[in-house]
Amino acid sequence: MRVLLVEDSKRLQATISAALRRSGYAVDVSGDGTEGLWLAETNQYDAIVLDIMLPGMDGLSILKKLRQKAEPQRVILLTARDTINDRVHGLESGADDYLVKPFALEELLARVQVLCRHTYGIEQPQIKIDDLEIDITAKKILRAGRLVKLKPREYLLLEYLALRAGQVVSRSDIEAHIYDGETDLMSNVVESAISSLRKKIGAFNPKPLIHTRHGLGYILGSNPE
Repeated sequence: MRVLLVEDSKRLQATISAALRRSGYAVDVSGDGTEGLWLAETNQYDAIVLDIMLPGMDGLSILKKLRQKAEPQRVILLTARDTINDRVHGLESGADDYLVKPFALEELLARVQVLCRHTYGIEQPQIKIDDLEIDITAKKILRAGRLVKLKPREYLLLEYLALRAGQVVSRSDIEAHIYDGETDLMSNVVESAISSLRKKIGAFNPKPLIHTRHGLGYILGSNPE
């Protein structure tokens, strides 16, 4: 999943972005409201972590512009303001969630995870496709009841395909959602990741679950036709 963090505090930027990346997210970071709006409008994010007090443009103004353009990204606001009116104002402006500083990183990560699931209409943290089981919270994969060990990027790819199970997912969508601006993409990076993923989830059951739609993309499912 790909997350945008817009926060002007360098300390919080470093702390939050590191925690998100450790949890398996691709993360883009900005400390300026104007740049943050540009990033939000030009990239596909599964969640946006948005501070309210920002240089250039404040977080509520960014949020209002996104909602005026019907941008679908899920947004959690970060703020030091802790009154009922502040919370109501933030939610009425279009925020999906609201977190008051200081906060525990674990709580922020849990809320971001919920927002990402809701983006794809997934209410529970477990996804089951045939004998493949994915626990989004624990980042745990089972195939035929046996643990599948994946590299972080492979896990991200499988999770993204699982959230869109039964749908054709294009290479450009995969690149947009699981690789951030710090990644130098090779021309065959998606194909290589798909090939590795197929081998690892096929080790305990050879029945294919990831299928190629030539010229279109990939689809995860037991009966893709």
